[in-house]
Amino acid sequence: MLASVPRTALRRSIAQTKTIRVEGLRSASAWANLQQGPPDAILGITEAFKKDKHPEKINLGVGAYRDDKGKPYVLPSVQSAEAKVVQSNLDKEYAGITGVPDFTKASALLAYGPDSAAIKEDRVAITQSISGTGALRIGGAFMQRHYPSKAIYIPTPSWANHKAVFSDSGLEVKQYKYYNKDTIGLDFDGMVSDIKSMPKGSIVLLHACAHNPTGVDPTEEQWKAISEAMKEGEHFAFFDMAYQGFASGNTDKDAFPVRHFVEQGHQMALCQSFAKNMVSAIEM
Repeated sequence: MLASVPRTALRRSIAQTKTIRVEGLRSASAWANLQQGPPDAILGITEAFKKDKHPEKINLGVGAYRDDKGKPYVLPSVQSAEAKVVQSNLDKEYAGITGVPDFTKASALLAYGPDSAAIKEDRVAITQSISGTGALRIGGAFMQRHYPSKAIYIPTPSWANHKAVFSDSGLEVKQYKYYNKDTIGLDFDGMVSDIKSMPKGSIVLLHACAHNPTGVDPTEEQWKAISEAMKEGEHFAFFDMAYQGFASGNTDKDAFPVRHFVEQGHQMALCQSFAKNMVSAIEM
């Protein structure tokens, strides 16, 4: 039958059939109306940096060390740790569902300190995640599913991804006062006032150190007052600690807020990120 059809007509018919099929698939696609997400503000700065031709340009968009040539600077401690990992000739066994036990245990000791009652009494449940963003997502979803309040208060301003991550976790994102642009410092009175005005049992996101994006942190005395305000409202402290050791150069000093809240008996979660050097984990 096909042999009796002119070759050019046959080719034309096949081409039309293919076109009709392709267009039909496109119109029926589940992704036809999918909208592109908004560009990341920080990565947008990096893209602008790459396009800039100025010979003395400096990229201040990403919180990571750079050398004089603008290349990533790998800390000597990280290089040493990497060498030890390679030399130990580890196997490639699957990690457990909640991560590598030795790693999560070491992470908890770094955050809470070896003398922490929470560690000694085995009251810390830990889940390893993919970077700090993954930790926040797991924590947000956990709170949305199991905690009575479905709203989380974040500082003004806060890391740009906080709102998106918690919103996608199903939490309602609200804000509290934090930065005073007139003094270029902490709006401590406004922060404490807002915490005291929150509904009882609210979830409050706190940057443990090196607040992103302002770099402004409470003093130890102010942290103690914040702890008291949180206690009065029976609020849940949700710590994001992405820069332990980078803020002051001392990991113990930078962990003060977390350790103080644990000592004071707060209900709390900790997203502990090592994204600036190695890996990340969340501790609940």
